[in-house]
Amino acid sequence: MSARTPGTTPASAPGTAAAPHAGTRDPLRRVLPMLEVRWSRVLRAVVLGTLALGFSVGLAAAAAWLVARASQMPPVLQLSVAVVAVRAFGTGRGVLRYLERLASHDVALRGMAALRANLYDALARGPVTRVVALRRGDLLARVGADVDAVGDVVVRALIPAGVAVGVGLGSVILVGAFLPAAGLTLLGCLLLTGVLAPWLASRAAASVERRGAAARAEVTGRALELLEDGQQLRVAGRLDDRLAGLRAADARLTRSTHDGARISGTSAAIDAGAQTLAVLCSLLLGVPAVAAGALTPVELAVVVLTPLAVFEATSTLPAAAVQLRRSREAARRLVALLPDAVPAAPAAPAPGPAPAGGDLLELDGVAAGWADRTVVAGVDLALRPGAVVALAGPSGVGKTTLLLTAAGLLPVRAGQVRAASGGTLFVAEDGHLFGTTVLENLRVARPDVTEDDARDALAAVGLDTWLAALPDGLDAMLGPDGADVSGGERRRLLVARALLAPAGVLLVDEPAEHLDAATADALVGTLAAHARATGRAVVVASHRLTPLVSADEVLLLGAAPAGPGGPGGPARVVARGPHDALLRDDPGYAWAAAQERAVGAPG
Repeated sequence: MSARTPGTTPASAPGTAAAPHAGTRDPLRRVLPMLEVRWSRVLRAVVLGTLALGFSVGLAAAAAWLVARASQMPPVLQLSVAVVAVRAFGTGRGVLRYLERLASHDVALRGMAALRANLYDALARGPVTRVVALRRGDLLARVGADVDAVGDVVVRALIPAGVAVGVGLGSVILVGAFLPAAGLTLLGCLLLTGVLAPWLASRAAASVERRGAAARAEVTGRALELLEDGQQLRVAGRLDDRLAGLRAADARLTRSTHDGARISGTSAAIDAGAQTLAVLCSLLLGVPAVAAGALTPVELAVVVLTPLAVFEATSTLPAAAVQLRRSREAARRLVALLPDAVPAAPAAPAPGPAPAGGDLLELDGVAAGWADRTVVAGVDLALRPGAVVALAGPSGVGKTTLLLTAAGLLPVRAGQVRAASGGTLFVAEDGHLFGTTVLENLRVARPDVTEDDARDALAAVGLDTWLAALPDGLDAMLGPDGADVSGGERRRLLVARALLAPAGVLLVDEPAEHLDAATADALVGTLAAHARATGRAVVVASHRLTPLVSADEVLLLGAAPAGPGGPGGPARVVARGPHDALLRDDPGYAWAAAQERAVGAPG
């Protein structure tokens, strides 16, 4: 269910759906503040990581000195300090690495939790036009894998870069203290593997990460569709097509993963080549220095062997560059969900002109649709208190799209939608049920719902017997997304929740879905009686015609006929009036109702 605040939805609203600056501003910079990262924690992780890798370099240098000096067979006491240093560096490296992992993952996990909370908060406060057109699987991928990818930018990109800079400079200074030329050579090789390799990896990963993000979202969406609607797809004969689509999406994801592996392999080859070059250059520069007496043989061992440990710091930078690219692509997908400016606190909407004559909702020449097409056009409707209106028409004609537009969840493509101060509530056919108690699911509509209110609402929709059969009654737990209730029970729970909501207008999409004929007719009758008793207005979209006898007026939507140049235009109201009048005056409506009665008649 989604409530709409009162106001006017202008025809120009579609133009506001796109963020004008989204393409000119780095999306990662926009999303990073939502991680709420405390940079003191990042600095602590960088320091611990620098010390851990510094101990690795120190271990290599001390071990090289110890082995070379021991080969000269000096007195044992001259080696004791080096022996202790090797043990200290070896032990300290493991301890510091563990502490660095704790610190960096603490930063990442806190950031991901904060980002999800801020993302949900921004979605709750802002318009839903950015998410309503997304498939559930795509939305799940964005708030799941994409949030994780953005959070990983700290632990897998920023911290490794900081550690590499600190350890690299320290190692260059250490080697340069023995032989300045070798220090400069080491610096050049570190730049080769620390700058060139990440740059090449980032360029190569640009298209790979974009294709990978899209493929991951598609795999998630298709898998979720198969899990939720597998039986219906099998009955409809479309299961094989959906499975083929999932395999194709998985193949695209696999190809992008393989391309990413090639990038990693190339980066590893550059790192190994730079490391080999540094060792060879140190050896070629060190041997003449030893011959000239500028360097001792023991110091030569330190100069040659130390670079073997130094390149551990830069070996992670190509992966860090790829992670930065991946995080930026994930941030771009998250920014697409956000309004142009996320307010720090809920802002009261500017009041728009109220409907004339005491109406609760008014549609004036409304055209409804999506960004790429208009689905329904030319709809006029005025809802007075207690009014009951039904939308009828074939499946796919645009009933749901019109309800979404009337609720303010989709921007109108032409005309105006005006709502009174009570607001409107859209009751979706697949509205969410939470994994909590029956009572708490009903309190989603209004936090102060009492147990008596809940029982009355459930009885009104015919769920009193179902409630009595539950061992814990209103305290019975529902599974995630109502997995343990039937489709009919789910629909009636959603309608009961809508009856408890404070909105002045209820826009109910297919309340009779998954219900037998008698129960479906009774549920629509309940909505009509509720509207007349409370002074609210109800609009019901239904493909079933028989229960529409309860409505004051039925708007019959029909698609425009196809022309010689291509498909027809948007659907329009082809007939309107009371149910009985349409049965008498509209042959198509009368035929459809007769077919419905024939199917429902006992055999």
